[in-house]
Amino acid sequence: MRLWFLPPRLCAVALLIVLAGCGSSRNEVYIEKPVDDLYNKAMDALVDERYSEAAKTFDQVESQHPYSAWATKSQLMQIYANYESGKYDDAVLAAERFIQLHPGHRDVAYAYYLKAICYYMQITDVGRDQKVTQAALNSLDDIVRRFPDTKYARDAKLKLDFTRDHLAGKEMEIGRYYLKRQEYLAAMNRFKRVIENFQTTTHVPEALERLVECDLALGLNKEAKENAAVLGYNYPGSRWYKDAYALVTGGSVPAEARGGWFGSLVSNVF
Repeated sequence: MRLWFLPPRLCAVALLIVLAGCGSSRNEVYIEKPVDDLYNKAMDALVDERYSEAAKTFDQVESQHPYSAWATKSQLMQIYANYESGKYDDAVLAAERFIQLHPGHRDVAYAYYLKAICYYMQITDVGRDQKVTQAALNSLDDIVRRFPDTKYARDAKLKLDFTRDHLAGKEMEIGRYYLKRQEYLAAMNRFKRVIENFQTTTHVPEALERLVECDLALGLNKEAKENAAVLGYNYPGSRWYKDAYALVTGGSVPAEARGGWFGSLVSNVF
């Protein structure tokens, strides 16, 4: 119904009703409640796995009672509630805010940990952009450096291994792409990055073998033998060692890496 078709008196009455309704709605939203009631309501929602509701209620605790002891607790619990509801970006922002406001808090390590886990949970396959994986690596490493003796650091170390391996896998994917296109220098840069920056990952043996391929393609026979020698010495039982041996010598079955073939190869190179 359009108000301008009503008589003036009825328009005024209708407008007052609308305004009264709006005012009532605002009062319901912003009505102040006791801090313990709000906090307990938020915790009940958390226990019942109503995480989005819990996050909103924890936010109300802080906004309505910003100077109470419950406000700080609510900030921390809001991070966890957002994490559990899959709202990782909101959780990261909340964690960064908590860290900035309470750098010396006894539970600040937990805020760092939740921030890192939010990034970690968003790691995607190596075919996609790895910006979030790098953020996870940085955040996990931050925990290990800042809180080395905590349970969070122990778990972060385990997750760091997977994260580094994932980033190395991305470098290998790009390197193989360049190698296939015969862009050998670009490929070599990627493989060298894996060897230098991700030495403890599972991708290093392949990276060394791929370097041998690039070296030979560019006519760098000495460099190919050097890389093959390093591969044979450090990973004598890997399939990549066998492939590198075949490429450099034209043979099919390598000798023992630390013995015959490796020794003769090193003496020839150096």
